Amino acid sequence: MRMLTIGAFARAARLSPKALRLYDELDLLRPARVDPDTGYRHYAVEQLEQARLVAWLRRLGMPLARIREVCALTDPADAAREIRAYWARVEAETAARRDLALFLVDQLSGTTEREPTTMLTLRHSAHSDRGRVRPVNQDTAYAGGRLLAVADGFGPAGGPASSAAVEALRFLDTEAPPAGGVLNLLEDAVRAATDAVRDVADGSDEAGTTLTALLWTGSQLALVHIGDTRAYLLRDGALFRVTHDHTLVQSLVDEGRLTPEEAETHPQRTLLLKALTGAPEAGTGGASGSYDLRLHEARRGDRYLLCSDGLSQTLPEDTLRALLSAAPDPTAAVTALIDAANEAGGPDNVSCVVADVVEAVSGEEAG
Repeated sequence: MRMLTIGAFARAARLSPKALRLYDELDLLRPARVDPDTGYRHYAVEQLEQARLVAWLRRLGMPLARIREVCALTDPADAAREIRAYWARVEAETAARRDLALFLVDQLSGTTEREPTTMLTLRHSAHSDRGRVRPVNQDTAYAGGRLLAVADGFGPAGGPASSAAVEALRFLDTEAPPAGGVLNLLEDAVRAATDAVRDVADGSDEAGTTLTALLWTGSQLALVHIGDTRAYLLRDGALFRVTHDHTLVQSLVDEGRLTPEEAETHPQRTLLLKALTGAPEAGTGGASGSYDLRLHEARRGDRYLLCSDGLSQTLPEDTLRALLSAAPDPTAAVTALIDAANEAGGPDNVSCVVADVVEAVSGEEAG
């Protein structure tokens, strides 16, 4: 068996020695021999084919865990099927991102088409479930004619914190917000929610809540978001995530240090970087700009989902899209989503709000 030094093997495989050491640690490509005295790695010429395969799969963007599965297959036809399946998923996700890009272009350029004379309103439903593992429910879900909200509490006062945050916003549901100052109104309400959470958390940063809420103006939805509760939009059969998680793992994905697939199984995927907490200074929703605040144009036929991570961390987005698409109305959608999360193990509290943007019937308030 002809042996190559790690440097010579790296050049032949068009890999760096650093990459080869990483693949050794991950059991992707073990050296054929390691010098017992120096620890220096040597590779067999016959290993070049596997090394090149690993390099090519990484260039495709395949996560290391899946590369390990492909390389473990002894039948090349099986490996080819796995690669084909992976690439089909990449193409589907790329198409979804393309649709999202077009959606954002419409939103930012103001070219969203909607009949100006059509009066729109919301049909909505909300429910919160303890799940099958947690002893108590620390989530709060609310849906009214104008306000939709989900909060996910944590820590010893998590339940009261999520309830207090949503309760502080409920006055927004009673009267039509001013069209020009809706974001200012929502921002003031979130400051009140921050104070309410601090009161129930008694100054502790170990208790708090996430919060995602939408406020309906009659033609637009004003969004406020902090933490890892989420808002999704189902439009024309495609599902878009409207919010961006304020978590450590999401920040690593944003920096390119993790792929989305690797993030799904990361042990710290629920570690929050932002939330409403009881700490006077570290209550990260307290300072202006620490939460996301923006407007979204609504279209007739849109379906919005707000949910806690008990849903989004349990069910993949393909399943969310399928269940939202199949449900005839918001109540059926909420029921189907929560049932599916519990059937998948119900590892966490799960809360859902689903709202449809529909044409107001004659004599019905349009928001």
